[in-house]
Amino acid sequence: MFSARHDRLARYLALPLLLIVFAYAWYAHPGYLMSGFAVEPKTIGVVQPIQAPIFTSRFASSDLHEFVHSSAVAALPDGNLISVWFAGSREGAADVQVRSSRFDATTGEWGDESVLATRESTQLGTQKHIRKLGNPIIALAPDNRLWLFYVSVSIGGWAGSAINVMVSDDLGHNWSSPRQLITTPFANISTLVRSAPVFHANGSIGLPVYHEFLGKFAEYLYLDANGQVVDKFRISHGKHSLQPTLVPLDSQSAVVMLRYAGEKYGRVLASRTDDAGQTWSEPHSIDPWNPNSSLAAVATPDHGLLVALNDLQDGRFRLSLYGTNAAMDLWQPVIELDESPDPQGNPFSPEIYREIIGDKFRIAGGERRQPLLSGFLENLDQRVCTDHGCDFEYEYPYFVRSPDGMYHLVYSWNNTFIKHVSFNDAWLKGRL
Repeated sequence: MFSARHDRLARYLALPLLLIVFAYAWYAHPGYLMSGFAVEPKTIGVVQPIQAPIFTSRFASSDLHEFVHSSAVAALPDGNLISVWFAGSREGAADVQVRSSRFDATTGEWGDESVLATRESTQLGTQKHIRKLGNPIIALAPDNRLWLFYVSVSIGGWAGSAINVMVSDDLGHNWSSPRQLITTPFANISTLVRSAPVFHANGSIGLPVYHEFLGKFAEYLYLDANGQVVDKFRISHGKHSLQPTLVPLDSQSAVVMLRYAGEKYGRVLASRTDDAGQTWSEPHSIDPWNPNSSLAAVATPDHGLLVALNDLQDGRFRLSLYGTNAAMDLWQPVIELDESPDPQGNPFSPEIYREIIGDKFRIAGGERRQPLLSGFLENLDQRVCTDHGCDFEYEYPYFVRSPDGMYHLVYSWNNTFIKHVSFNDAWLKGRL
C-alpha cells in the first residue's frame, strides 16, 4: 500500500520537479561573455561638409484595401531602403501577411509591395499551428545579413505569442524559412517584439522584447551572430511596461524607453544599462505623455536623441518628434509629424474628413502614389470611420539613421498606409 502511494506521489511530482529544474537551468546557466554595443565613432568636432536641409515624405505601402500597421525600416548599403509591415482585413485576422517594399534612392520613390511571410508559410517553416501574425521588424547586421523578426500566435491572443526569425544573405531578395526563437522554458509563449534590434561589436544581436502573459514587462534578449538565443535580461517588472525602444550611447551604455500600459494616464518610462544590457536601472517616468502607445528613438551625432511618439494623454491623433539629451531630462519639440486638425482629436463627418484627408494624401504621399488618391477616397471605411465619425490616427513609429546620415521614420498613417519621413542633420539643426 505504501509503495503504491509512494509511486503515485513520485509520478505526480515528477513533472513539476522537472519543470523547476529546467527553469533553473534556463535562468541560472553560466554567464555568457557579453560584447559591447557596436556604435559609430563620435563625430563631434569633426568638420562636416555643408548640406542643404532635406525633409521629404511619401508612402511606402500601396495597397488600398487592407488594414496596415506596425512598420519597420532598414537602410541598405547601396543607399536604398527596405520596409516591412503587416497587412490584412484587420489586426489579428487569419489573412494577415508580412509585406515589404523597397525604396530607390535614385528615384526617391517606393516600389511595389511583396509578401515575405504568411500564416501558411510560417506554419510550414516552424511545423507549428499558426493562427495569426503581427509586428515585423527588420535590421541590417554589420556583416550585411538582413534579419526579419515577427510575431505569431498559435493559440489565444497576443499573450500567447512567439517570435519567428528569417534571414537574408542577399539584402532581402531571398529569405530563409522561418524558425521560432525559444525564449522561455514554459511552452515558449508570450514573447513579442516591436522595436528595432541593436548589434554588438562581435556581431551578436540585442533584441528588445516584452511579455503580456500574467503581466506586462520588458526584457533584453541576447542572440549570437547566427540568431540563436544565448541569454536574456529583465528590463522591467510588473504589469505596465512594454515595447522597449533601445538606443546605445557608447560601447557599454544604452537607454531604453518603454510604452506605458497602466490603467491611468501615464508618461514614458525610461531605464539605463552601463554593462551592455546585462543589468538595467529601475524604470522611471520621464516628461512626455504616453497614451499606452508605441514610440521610437534614435541617436544623433551632435543633438542627443530623437524620439517620435504620441505625446498625448489619450488618443493617437498626433505624432510628434522631440529632441532630448542622454539623461532624458531636457526635451525640445522638433516638429509635429502628423496631427488631426481638431486639437482634441474629435471625429469629423465623412464629407469634411474626405476633403481634409485628400489634401493630406496629396502632400504626404509622394509622386508615385498620387494616382491612388481617388481609389483611396472611395475606400474610407471602418479603418477610419464609425457611426460617430471619422478619426485621424498616426502611430507605431520606427526610427533608423542610415550610414549617409539620413534619418528615416516609418509609421502607420490612418491604418491605411505606411508613411515614410526622411530628413538630414542640416534640416534638424535648423529646427533645433
